[in-house]
Amino acid sequence: MRRLMFLFSLSCLESSPAISQDRDYGRSMVITNHGIVATSQVLASQAGAQILSQGGSAIDAAIAANAVLGVTEPMMNGIGGDLFLLHWDAKSGKLYGLNASGWAPQGLTIDFLKKQGITSMPEVGIQSVTVPGAVDGWAKSHQRFGKLPWKVLFTPAIYYAENGYFVPEIIHDFWVIGSARLKQSEEAQRLFLLDEKPLNVGDKFSNPDLGTTLRLLAEKGPREFYEGEIARAILKASASLGGTMQARDLAEFSSEWVEPLAIDYRGLESL
Repeated sequence: MRRLMFLFSLSCLESSPAISQDRDYGRSMVITNHGIVATSQVLASQAGAQILSQGGSAIDAAIAANAVLGVTEPMMNGIGGDLFLLHWDAKSGKLYGLNASGWAPQGLTIDFLKKQGITSMPEVGIQSVTVPGAVDGWAKSHQRFGKLPWKVLFTPAIYYAENGYFVPEIIHDFWVIGSARLKQSEEAQRLFLLDEKPLNVGDKFSNPDLGTTLRLLAEKGPREFYEGEIARAILKASASLGGTMQARDLAEFSSEWVEPLAIDYRGLESL
């Protein structure tokens, strides 16, 4: 019986047409008409997909995913950085652009830098820090295109910040590469290194301080970042490191909607 079954299987295989698949990409395609969220970290993609499943808009999902990336990929993303957004609105058939890149503190003048012995713009250190624009960018885009309540969008990021996530290999490698620079800051050592060494693959990393910040942001709204308790913490840290950022630098910042640049190429409009 076993031999007959084996022969029957061979016969079926031989009679089936040859099928060749291109598997160079290494994974199956994701095909759906309910929305796809693609990021560089699976937990962030999952967070965005969860927001979509709750009836959120693409912008809602993007904010939730971006917030999670600030926890899981702190060397790439975060509420201390900037944001540039392109958003296609299918209903109006219009492409929107948002420039949420923060400006330099008003006190960071050329004369100030020269007195510090700085003759070219530094790439690292407190004098390279500009007003963070990401949070205001989230707020502006959510106000225009969001569907779910603001505070709901930060639930996944708060969870991972407080409860931690397991470090994958690529994040571990970035920490190894940057460990020497992290050791230059006492606070960076405390947060990102364990016994002055990067976390190993599979170690759990959490950032409860960021969780507290995200809770404040979720509950009190985006202006808390620029005028409230979070703003005061930013100014205190800047001053302790010799920075020039003042309260008005944060309070007066506002991201702006812009018309994306485009060209016409053989009858097609290209961004």
